[in-house]
Amino acid sequence: MPAKDGDKVKVHYTLKDANGEVVETSINSEPIDFTIGAGNVIPGFEKAVRGMELNEKKKIEIEPEDAYGPHDEKKIFEYDRSKAPQDFNPQIGQTIQLHRPDGNSFTATVLGETETGFKMDANHPLAGKKLDFDVELVEIVSK
Repeated sequence: MPAKDGDKVKVHYTLKDANGEVVETSINSEPIDFTIGAGNVIPGFEKAVRGMELNEKKKIEIEPEDAYGPHDEKKIFEYDRSKAPQDFNPQIGQTIQLHRPDGNSFTATVLGETETGFKMDANHPLAGKKLDFDVELVEIVSK
């Protein structure tokens, strides 16, 4: 019986970048579990698992629109050094938690240093990228 909306599923996956290098995998650890239709994983991943049979394996390509969205230049900004703690000295490429005026936090990647602060990118690291997955449906728990 194929996996359908409302089913809780367990899936092993391997995510590869455009060069075929493994970015992330659940192999040799626990598979991820989620409920199809609940929106807990990126839309393209959920869509690919819907309709799979138990123990089925497949390769999927997910376009940015069905993954983490396009890379948004509006999410690149300068973080003013005067607003940072005195010992704030992040490294280029480091991801850090920042806080909005409303108290909510978000993650940003340090792109570089400027005269008055740091150039930051609040896009998801995989935004704007096509994702290549190998997936295997290892368990289906019907609703």
